[in-house]
Amino acid sequence: MNRLTPLAMALALAAYGASAGAASSNFSNFTAASASVAGGSLPETAPFALANSAWSQRVIANRTTQTSIGQFNSGSWDMIDSNRTGADRGRYLFSVFETAQAGIQRTDRWTGTTVTLWNSPAAAPALNSAVAFDASRWTPFGTYLTAEESWGAQPQPYGRLFELTNPTTAGASGGTLLHRNAVARVSHEGLAFDRNNNLYYIDELNGGSIYRYTSNTPNDGATFFDGGVNSVLRVGSGNTDNATGASSWVPFTNAAGVGLAGAVTITDPNGVVSVDGRATTDLAAFKGTNYQRPEDLEIRTLTNGIQMLYVATTSTHEVYSINLDTGLVNRFASRSTIDAATGIAVGTALTSPDNLAIDADGHIYIVEDQPGGLADIWMARDDNQDGIAESLSRWASLSTLGAEPTGLYFDVTNPNLAFVNVQHPTSGVDSLVEISAVPLVGSLPLMLGAAGLMGVVRRRPRHEG
Repeated sequence: MNRLTPLAMALALAAYGASAGAASSNFSNFTAASASVAGGSLPETAPFALANSAWSQRVIANRTTQTSIGQFNSGSWDMIDSNRTGADRGRYLFSVFETAQAGIQRTDRWTGTTVTLWNSPAAAPALNSAVAFDASRWTPFGTYLTAEESWGAQPQPYGRLFELTNPTTAGASGGTLLHRNAVARVSHEGLAFDRNNNLYYIDELNGGSIYRYTSNTPNDGATFFDGGVNSVLRVGSGNTDNATGASSWVPFTNAAGVGLAGAVTITDPNGVVSVDGRATTDLAAFKGTNYQRPEDLEIRTLTNGIQMLYVATTSTHEVYSINLDTGLVNRFASRSTIDAATGIAVGTALTSPDNLAIDADGHIYIVEDQPGGLADIWMARDDNQDGIAESLSRWASLSTLGAEPTGLYFDVTNPNLAFVNVQHPTSGVDSLVEISAVPLVGSLPLMLGAAGLMGVVRRRPRHEG
């Protein structure tokens, strides 16, 4: 792997970002593909069929490289985020291992190096194990969150949310990871913060619900998880699955994060006392609306200032939108949404939506939980911003056998770069792929020269709240 000095990479990225068009993203400049790519038809070094032939892709990290240099790496690379704040904003990409011996890795885009910051000291079912890390979210306070996608029959030690408190300064296997027990235990995947620093999360289950944690100290990272109210989304009476319409948030813990009277509390095998979010919100007093495998979450700030929360539900092949100002829940995308390539309903071409992402122009992207040859990434258009997509366009398609695409993330410093993981391929070589919406022009020295003239320019993406 070619490596650049931090200065060289910073200049190269600045030049590249400027040449790529700082006003908006080119990722929406494509003709929707009419079909998935054939499985196994593309090399794993360039595994995606992209809807614009001028776009480029390259692998910037892979599991074989990590294990060959002695790094712990259990594979199944999942969700991606970057350091969205701070002096080196956007320099690092963080991802997790969704395995029985989970971990967190960091890729330094300036140096081209990837390190494992933390890994479970043992595999399940050891009491000191951590499993199935899936979530990946930078906090407003410069820390990093992940959580376990594992919760079921009790007792068990999982279903936890963790905070990595030193994500940019930790060395290999040297991160400080803390269980934040004020957040109820569920099978976690998506995490998202709104402008008031409320933290949204889900229970990934057929019949799982959507949750919110409201900290007592929303603007203080040091005490953010010391206590707060956990609430569940209820649409109408809460008794209709997959409901749309008016909603409310029903609290089931007090301000200390302790379950209200009647809430289900568990003591795990390690002696930790927690609120069981799943069992509690099945009770009539705290009933949350059930959705079918809710998974990823994203929040978009609309041009009128309203924040919209999007939730993918894998089993029903849908994405929901929740207006965080009015509480109105809509079905944002489904098999009834128009396929831009055909002009008719997308039908079964949309299968098992899992991950969500937002580009610099506010378009919503839907990543399918499907194997290579079937796994597509769709861009949704909601030009009138009413929370219901007008169309879906097949934006990319994964060829790699045995794999699924996951963790699509659009760069906060360059609107024309995106990153996505290729998870659990048959080859065993998970990889992190960079996708560019602008072809590389000229050589690196020319890019550096341009950067010297233009200086370092960074652009704040419009979807951030």
